[in-house]
Amino acid sequence: MTGTLDIRTARRRYVTLCVLFWLPLGLSIAPLILLFTERGMAMAAIAGFFAVHSLTAAALELPTGGLSDALGRRAVLAAAGLLNLAALTIVALGSAPWLLGFGMALMGAGRALSSGPAEAWYVDTVQAHAGPDADLRTGLARGSSATSAALATGTLLGGTLPWLLGLGPDLGARLSEATSELVLPLSVPMLLGAAVEIVFVMYVFTSLREPARPVATLRNVLRGIPATIGGGLRLGGRDALVRRVFLSAGAAGSAMAVIELLTPGRAAALSGAPELGAVLVAVLACAGFICSGVGSHLATLTARLAGSGERAVMVSLSISSGGLLMLGATAAFTGAGSMALAAMGYGLVYLGIGAAGPNENDLLHRRVSSSGRATALSVQSLALQLAGALTGLIIGVLPPGRLPWLLGGTVLLAGAALWIHRSGTASIAAAATRQPHAVSPSPSAGGSDSHCPKTHQ
Repeated sequence: MTGTLDIRTARRRYVTLCVLFWLPLGLSIAPLILLFTERGMAMAAIAGFFAVHSLTAAALELPTGGLSDALGRRAVLAAAGLLNLAALTIVALGSAPWLLGFGMALMGAGRALSSGPAEAWYVDTVQAHAGPDADLRTGLARGSSATSAALATGTLLGGTLPWLLGLGPDLGARLSEATSELVLPLSVPMLLGAAVEIVFVMYVFTSLREPARPVATLRNVLRGIPATIGGGLRLGGRDALVRRVFLSAGAAGSAMAVIELLTPGRAAALSGAPELGAVLVAVLACAGFICSGVGSHLATLTARLAGSGERAVMVSLSISSGGLLMLGATAAFTGAGSMALAAMGYGLVYLGIGAAGPNENDLLHRRVSSSGRATALSVQSLALQLAGALTGLIIGVLPPGRLPWLLGGTVLLAGAALWIHRSGTASIAAAATRQPHAVSPSPSAGGSDSHCPKTHQ
């Protein structure tokens, strides 16, 4: 039973889940595009692969969310791990465009399935052991820090592994010849990630305990998908605090789109060469993950100093928006002072978003029932992804320079402004958060996991 796990054990297992899930994806960050290029893919095809990934994740986010609430956290997490295992293997070894696109679609499906079961399991376990008023923020912060650390480690290892293994040009050529070009040096990080996914799935099956659930048939689950989608979208409409959490996630997604789309070009311009720019991007990505992890670690302290979780979100997003505005202000300059300010702004973006996340989710989990927790997390993830995609399209038509950076900073500042009213009514919010079943995404849900047709996160 879930309640047999004490809080420290649940926290430790949640952190381990975060590391094992995100490390393989971190390993793929640096070599993925280079591997596609090595396979002879044009940039248009590569962009199409990433579009397939994003659209698959967005399309399945809500439909698959209820699977976790209906079938159980463990089953859905294991399925996500198996999908990522297949995806990383196909991408590492595939050469045909359709096969690579299929691998990216599987990766997107795994992303949709994974966007909440582990966190929902942790919250369920802690509240079953210590009640609805149990401290959630500490464990959520540690999980977020572990995720950032895994991504940072994976990014560095995935970018340097071929060289660390001695896979220079000569050895790489011999390796390709021996395997009929099936395994390239750049394939090795993906294959290592696939091996880690096997460990992840085994850990899920052996370490996650949860209450027995009523048997759910595939027909019942599929029948409940439309109601779950509608219920998930109504979450924000029925509760102002939940709505602010979702909108804040969208603001963060917009900021991340700006960072991810504009940083490579700016790094290449600063370094003077695309190759050096790629190295700089890898270093910056690692630094960003580290800053995000530090911010997550400081989330509890931020809430304590700010006086409430609501104020902590407002302060954190304000810091992050200030970092983006600094990047915009220095976009037209290349001097040492401007570069130092840009680096500081880059770190502040990730630091602020890292500190805001655990506080936002702590508020969210206290407003939704266990039966709809995964669904709420899926809506939050969907808001982030859709806002990021929309921002990317807008950036594509804006002139280069300061404007795209300032757009992202303004959107994030608007996200911080959403919490001004909440920070003035923290005592009311604190009283309301003591009612954990105040919001449920299903019209018929009563805070029970017995609603098998109800869907996910």
